[in-house]
Amino acid sequence: MDRIPLYREWHGDPDSPHPPLLLIHGGGATIATNWGMLLPLVAPTRSVLAVELQGHGRTPSGDRPASFAGSADDVAAVLTDLRLGPVDVLGFSNGGQVAIQLAARHPSAVRRLIAASTPVRRSAMVDGFWEGLAGGTFEDMPAPYRDADLAVSRDPGHARRMFELDRELMLGFEDFPDALLAAVTAPTLVVGADRDVIRASHFVELAALLPDARLLIVPGIHGDYLGERLAAAGDPAPLRRTLHHLLAFLDAP
Repeated sequence: MDRIPLYREWHGDPDSPHPPLLLIHGGGATIATNWGMLLPLVAPTRSVLAVELQGHGRTPSGDRPASFAGSADDVAAVLTDLRLGPVDVLGFSNGGQVAIQLAARHPSAVRRLIAASTPVRRSAMVDGFWEGLAGGTFEDMPAPYRDADLAVSRDPGHARRMFELDRELMLGFEDFPDALLAAVTAPTLVVGADRDVIRASHFVELAALLPDARLLIVPGIHGDYLGERLAAAGDPAPLRRTLHHLLAFLDAP
């Protein structure tokens, strides 16, 4: 499979004693929309690598269909290019699905994993999610996502292609096999919000399916606890309440 050359950027302290932290954004996002609030809080003490996945932000769409496995291999190629690994990984939503694939397909690349608001079963989504996705159009994409993509891609058609890739990716989403989840040997923190678009019971299920997982369910909605732009709406409080739990997990022996 052809690799997509992912845009990547470094933040933080290159001399940090901590392993690098890799950030993998969710669907429709750029680095700025997903991590703009988190990066200033994490960068002073860590070296942070953020990527933009196929068709998002400054990364081209390419000619291949989008897939979680393909994006995981793209990310692994970045780590190989940079001679990094193992790294800590925080993946949100679709990025969490990519992160799980990365940990399963490239186990030597991942030291610790945080899978945030990550569905691995179609049944994980709340009632009405799949019907809404099937009927959604580009015009339904929230303006902050369209504007942020245009700001970095400089291409009005790029955001439309991003929408199409993400929609096709999720409409074609199949349950992750138990064998794939069993291959995730990295210690994992499963995180979700109690009013997420993913059922809280699914986070419990996912933590039980992974070989070495802990579970954290926080009050909030899909992504506000990470400072995601649309969900947090400028309020840093949910992120500040949650971040110390995430860092404590990464710093555990």
